[in-house]
Amino acid sequence: MSKVDLHIHSTASDGRLAPADIIQEAAERGLAFIALTDHDTVDGIASAQAAAQAFPRLKVIPGIEISTDIAQGEVHVLGYFIDFTDLKLKANLDRFKTSRVRRAQGMVAKLENLGIHIDWQRVQEIAGGSSIGRPHIAQAMLEKGYITTNKEAFTKYISRDGPAYVEREKMTPAEAVGLIVKAKGLPVLAHPLTLNDPEAMIVELKAAGLVGIEAYYDGYTAEEINRLVGLADRHNLIATGGSDYHGLDPNAETAIGGADVPMESVERLIALAKQRNPNLRL
Repeated sequence: MSKVDLHIHSTASDGRLAPADIIQEAAERGLAFIALTDHDTVDGIASAQAAAQAFPRLKVIPGIEISTDIAQGEVHVLGYFIDFTDLKLKANLDRFKTSRVRRAQGMVAKLENLGIHIDWQRVQEIAGGSSIGRPHIAQAMLEKGYITTNKEAFTKYISRDGPAYVEREKMTPAEAVGLIVKAKGLPVLAHPLTLNDPEAMIVELKAAGLVGIEAYYDGYTAEEINRLVGLADRHNLIATGGSDYHGLDPNAETAIGGADVPMESVERLIALAKQRNPNLRL
């Protein structure tokens, strides 16, 4: 079990556990550093940091995972040590939250045309006031018996090439990196192996301010990790990692702290964050 997990989702976006419960779980597992990185929202950070006061050995890094689009699919950019009170950041995120709602409504309508009848109100209840995402739609489908796993909803219906997919408001990866930098954060490319040519994306995003790539990730083999660490070294970037924990399917996903992330990853992030912001307190 690693002492570091820099990629965790809560009920603020599409995770199962509330931010305070994430803290409790991480503390019980003996973690020293975690980052709450909800999709396109910072709404869970304050409550996570408040809950962490009861666990002085656990440090919580304020983070985010911003979803962006390229022609071949999606690119996700993680941001660490962001100023989650930044007004421009919040304005952009509010706009994306509205876009997510419209997108989800469109998916529900497309599913209806496919003979899959799920209630929009139920999707909202599952989201619980957090930013609505595709996992909430998948959960509503699962409850009605249209699928047997959440993953099936994506593979058959709501993935990018699926019959019920709907686009949302788009942001480019470089724009996401710039947004994080403006919010005093450190941008990191999430799960790079979802890309056909990760090195080309790394080169493009480093020019925009990228400081790291996620190498130690759920499901990556030792060979893949070594390849990504090599890429990070070649481009003078920090190799980070995390579980990408959502808690939606305990039998199929990595637990909090389950990705073997070295302490050096977080130490390098902290050093860079303090270099850029000498008043940083963690």
